[in-house]
Amino acid sequence: MAETSKKQTFLHGAALLAIATAVVKVIGAFYKLPLNEVIGPEGYAYFTTAYDIYSVLLLISTAGLPVAMSRLISQASSLGHYNQVRRIYNASRILFLALGLFSTLFMLIGCKALAQGLNQPNAWVAIACLAPCALFMGVISTYRGFFQGQGNMRPTSNSQMLEAVFMLVVGLAAAFTIMYFTQDIALAAGGAILGVTVSCLASVIFLRSKQVPEYQQLPQTNEEVAAYGTTIKRLLAIAVPITIGTAGLQLLTVLETGLYMDRLVYLMESGQYMSHMITAEMDAQRSATVLKGIYDMAKTIYNMPCAFIIPITVSVIPAITANLTLNKDADVKATEESAARVTGLLSMPCAVGLSVLAAPVMSLLAGHTGEQLTLGAQLMTIMGLNVFFYAVIQYTTATMQAHGMAHIPVIHTLICGVGRLVVVYILSGNPYVGILAAPIGTALCYLSIGILNLLAIRKFVPQKPRLLTNLLRPGLSALLMGAAVFGVYRLLSSYLSADSRLSAVILCGVPVMVGVVVYFVCVILLKAIKKEDCMLLPKGEKIAKLLHL
Repeated sequence: MAETSKKQTFLHGAALLAIATAVVKVIGAFYKLPLNEVIGPEGYAYFTTAYDIYSVLLLISTAGLPVAMSRLISQASSLGHYNQVRRIYNASRILFLALGLFSTLFMLIGCKALAQGLNQPNAWVAIACLAPCALFMGVISTYRGFFQGQGNMRPTSNSQMLEAVFMLVVGLAAAFTIMYFTQDIALAAGGAILGVTVSCLASVIFLRSKQVPEYQQLPQTNEEVAAYGTTIKRLLAIAVPITIGTAGLQLLTVLETGLYMDRLVYLMESGQYMSHMITAEMDAQRSATVLKGIYDMAKTIYNMPCAFIIPITVSVIPAITANLTLNKDADVKATEESAARVTGLLSMPCAVGLSVLAAPVMSLLAGHTGEQLTLGAQLMTIMGLNVFFYAVIQYTTATMQAHGMAHIPVIHTLICGVGRLVVVYILSGNPYVGILAAPIGTALCYLSIGILNLLAIRKFVPQKPRLLTNLLRPGLSALLMGAAVFGVYRLLSSYLSADSRLSAVILCGVPVMVGVVVYFVCVILLKAIKKEDCMLLPKGEKIAKLLHL
């Protein structure tokens, strides 16, 4: 196990997770995009309401502990203390199971009250169907933390792909069958989310089959092992600040939903905003739910590129921790700067592309037309920029967590998160803004957190990475790509309308192909990627030769 793990460098592990993420996102698109067609914006809103509640409890159960587990196992593995690795794993398992069981019972018992509190009373079925996932994810996180702490990302990547397949098959089949026989949108949303629960169960079975033999093969060592109580305290000391920040931000997202839904319902009932949507069959509550469904679909598309940032942060924490443990300051700085370059190379073109091609993207992937497409494009234009802000937050947070300063980004997150609620509350009551208040509030929140985190790194991290230098060239490449994409899109849009799916394919496909070529050329000419980055990737020497680095 140890020998295998050592061969997986930071970017090698990140590449494995990125490949898995690509597969998962493709499968996820085949799941959520048709799902939106089956259950509609209203049903999709119920689906995401359940998932938002689950995400809060999931993050409480798993946000900080995997990071803590990964850090401690990385430290112990670097020193060859494998008995301590066993102790960390067993202590983590106790915590994960307890928190997961609590979260599952909370969702099952309180599903109706939670749905009612968020102005989504029909979402209770989806909440109940998703409840067992909290327990399953606790078990999954224990296994993944064990592997990731030793730098082995392969089991995590394989399990993610397995989850996606089960979610696609079971979720879509259940949603379609229930909708066909009952025409009940709330029940169909519950059936759709049942696919997520089944996928988590499949992942538990798979990871256990991989973890048990690896655990048994750990070498026997003679170091003094910390007591369970001491180990749990060390885990919680790292995990609690991270959990407060991550779960706190997600909780604020749930509260934000309640805020803007109240304001939207009031505006629509008073005839100030989208009042034409209200009919005998569609009251203000359901009309506001449809608007939320459009926003939720835009978030789903926005989350696709964001997911590619997570493998970098998952991989960078144990890599930096291992180098810090061995006092390799030069390697710490090199890893941080490499992570910054890769983060910029991934996030910047995605941010620019989503903002420039917002209308055809929403038409193609969400199937919106007319007024819904106009609103969806406005939402996506704002959210596209958020991709880069999100990437900055993930990178800076991971860097500070690896340096043992997890509490700093937590403070920044909570302060800016509260400010986000204030912004959303004020703007969502403005009939000229309405649902657009949600992505605007998120953008201002993420920008503020990113700036505060960067200032903290500059002040507190001893091995200060040269962030501006490493992000400047990817940024310039992305801007040049954006200009080319915008020019091609404007030319095509003078002849085609994004209202039809076929036109949307052309309006998306042609500019994207041009953008890929322009970005690739700019990255090479401007030397935005370095040879050492390639050498850390699988087949890195061949990649470097291909790119003439």
